[in-house]
Amino acid sequence: MSNYKSTDALMRHLRNNGIAISGSSQKQQLINTGYFHGYKGYRFFVSSNRRIPFTSYNEINATIQYDTKLKSLLYGKMMLIETALKNIALNTIMAEINSNSIYDMYDKAVSSYKNAPPGTSEDIKKKFQNNKLNLQGSIQNSIAAAYRKENPKITHFYNTVNYNEVPIWAIFEILTMGDFGYLLSCLTQDVRKKISRNIGLNLSSDTNCTLVYKYVYALKDLRNAIAHNDVVYDTRFRKMDPSKPMKQCLMLEMGLPYINFKTIGDYIILICYFLKLLKVSKTEIKAFIREFEKITKEYEGQVSSAVAAITVHPDLFLRMTILKNSI
Repeated sequence: MSNYKSTDALMRHLRNNGIAISGSSQKQQLINTGYFHGYKGYRFFVSSNRRIPFTSYNEINATIQYDTKLKSLLYGKMMLIETALKNIALNTIMAEINSNSIYDMYDKAVSSYKNAPPGTSEDIKKKFQNNKLNLQGSIQNSIAAAYRKENPKITHFYNTVNYNEVPIWAIFEILTMGDFGYLLSCLTQDVRKKISRNIGLNLSSDTNCTLVYKYVYALKDLRNAIAHNDVVYDTRFRKMDPSKPMKQCLMLEMGLPYINFKTIGDYIILICYFLKLLKVSKTEIKAFIREFEKITKEYEGQVSSAVAAITVHPDLFLRMTILKNSI
């Protein structure tokens, strides 16, 4: 027996579950956002056991629109940061190895059994070597996938008689942000430290130089959620717990009492930190923060206080004020 429900039947189902919805306008909203992507996707905050006390479809639609505006606001900044970090890492690596050969990078800049620091245990040496082999496999898979898709950044090197190796810079062009983060994690500590310094990261609490790739992993989770139109505003995309250096760095640099990456505000803070490091103007960064505050306040005005108490963190605007003062 089919469980299919027409849009009118879904509206009746929502009304039966305490959600006020009626009329052609809200019917079209339900069609446009989808019952499953929209209502099912936004009826809870972070996890399904934390239901949001919506009483009208207006509140659900306002939440969907708030999330959409957030993704639009964040997209451009994320692309800027991703491109800049890749370029800084690329330039640092090529300067370090004095070459644009991927094989020279593997040999001189990537941790392995043979280049482990003196005193490294046998288990750690083997871990380095395993990571290096995984990295080589991952990059080769990325090249093969790009060639299959006829990506000109890769086909140029294989379909020309005079070329037989894809340079590092072309490989960086096709790396996903996750693959880029993994590459950074496989580099020697010395090379990671140089990349971190060239970015401008505060390394005072980053003894093992893990900060650069862990921040990339954190940004990757947000970037992928934006790219795939997943829910962003409640940070359900978060796949990693922040390390102590990740929290301490932002607290020191931005003057904040705490960081835990459990609210969208913390990701706004992280983005602003990188924009600051990348020498984006104070005017532009503060305009970005003000736009985030504006769309959040507009959203608060469109939902009940009971809904806002769950969906907007109580100290969000205080933290944004501290952030603006630190820029």
